[in-house]
Amino acid sequence: MNIKKIASGTLVTTTCLLGNSTGFALTPNPQRPHILFLFPDDMRSSTIHALGNDEIITPNLDKLVQTGSSYVNTYIMGGSCPAVSMPSRAMLMTGRYLFSLEQDGENIPKEHIVLGEALRANGYHTYLIGKWHNGRASLNRGFCAGGEIFLDIMDHWNTPLYNYDPTGEYAAQIPYVADFVRQTVGYRNGDHIHVGKHASEVFSDQAIEFINNYDDTQNPFFMYVAYTAPHDPRVMPEKYLNMYDTAKITIPANFMPEHPFDNGEMRIRDELLLGFPRNRAEVKLQIRSYYGMITHLDEQIGRVVEALKQKGLYENTIIIFAADNGLAVGQHGLLGKQNLYEHSIKVPLIFVGKGFKAGAKEQRLTYLQDIYPTICDLTQTAIPPSVEALSILSGAKREVMYHAYMNLQRAIKRGTYKLIEYYVNNKVTTQLFDLSKDPLEINNLVDDPKYKSIVDELRVELRNQKNIYKDNL
Repeated sequence: MNIKKIASGTLVTTTCLLGNSTGFALTPNPQRPHILFLFPDDMRSSTIHALGNDEIITPNLDKLVQTGSSYVNTYIMGGSCPAVSMPSRAMLMTGRYLFSLEQDGENIPKEHIVLGEALRANGYHTYLIGKWHNGRASLNRGFCAGGEIFLDIMDHWNTPLYNYDPTGEYAAQIPYVADFVRQTVGYRNGDHIHVGKHASEVFSDQAIEFINNYDDTQNPFFMYVAYTAPHDPRVMPEKYLNMYDTAKITIPANFMPEHPFDNGEMRIRDELLLGFPRNRAEVKLQIRSYYGMITHLDEQIGRVVEALKQKGLYENTIIIFAADNGLAVGQHGLLGKQNLYEHSIKVPLIFVGKGFKAGAKEQRLTYLQDIYPTICDLTQTAIPPSVEALSILSGAKREVMYHAYMNLQRAIKRGTYKLIEYYVNNKVTTQLFDLSKDPLEINNLVDDPKYKSIVDELRVELRNQKNIYKDNL
């Protein structure tokens, strides 16, 4: 390959390719598409203007919706720990279901072939930018190069980052003042920081640098840009916050001062970002900063897509946009993602490129991990036997969706009905919603005699799905 040295100091070479050692490689084909995978953190499906949110400003994501196919019933399966993005990203990168992960996805064992590993074996140059949440060893199995790699806790303005480390150790640390009173020093994971530059801009700059220096058509690329926005702390350049007038922001109809009962995670970190009971004015400020951060992210994504066009790579690139989980931000009296309501488990999924119908709103039920085998189909890559998910390009379709959060919550969705059960303090609490009439999940129908048979049927289905997925959480 002939790729110049890029700003991060990473040099891309032919050592990227794995050859046939994994046993499932196909013959490299230079006509296969490039893949640009854009993946934000904590962005729910209802935060794109073109998908029905009239208050948010997302012109570049709107263009993706208008030129591509949106899979509007895409969900995460849930979480086995409070850091929901860790198992969510592990499912995405392995194509496996929640109950088939190891260590909540904190590390991915070698027998679970990660997406980049499969693509590398098929001649793809795999490149990582941004957040990796699933162990250092699997990072280097999946990606042969990268830059501005994030392995620490959130700080959007002074983000500790790594250059790609061929050894896979990523051992360098950066000192900082951990306690000004006690004058103690702490350490963050990284080998450099772009002081005062927002992470969304850093990651996009790196993607643009890669695109501008990519000049070899013999090996298509898979570039995974994993943004940390709009995860809290929700800070961004003031310009984007000022695009929103707090007085004009709508409080969702399912806003509640408090959740109506103990869901098992009432005092988790995410829920402590505001006091109790929730205050409408404070929730509006949270929504404003959430929207502002997404608008800033939208502009950065637009820069990356424009770079593809300027380089002449756009026509032969499949662009994928998705997110690791949603977020409550005041709905149901909650702020975080440690629940199974639609606002926290439903995520955006957009495919743009050859074969995808412009402006389509696809209704099929899809899990986030279905992206893995779909990418394999798009790139003529054999799907590894460790993958459990279904390609959206296959004829197989789901009739039922199953969701879990730790050992506290389970949900089943079939047709228009959704049943959620909570197992807290030796008590079972049940909710039933008809999403066709009540998409915001406000009216619990479980005690209405008219719905008793539906509740009974869904409880049976819940047990069936638990067995099917070997749910042992």
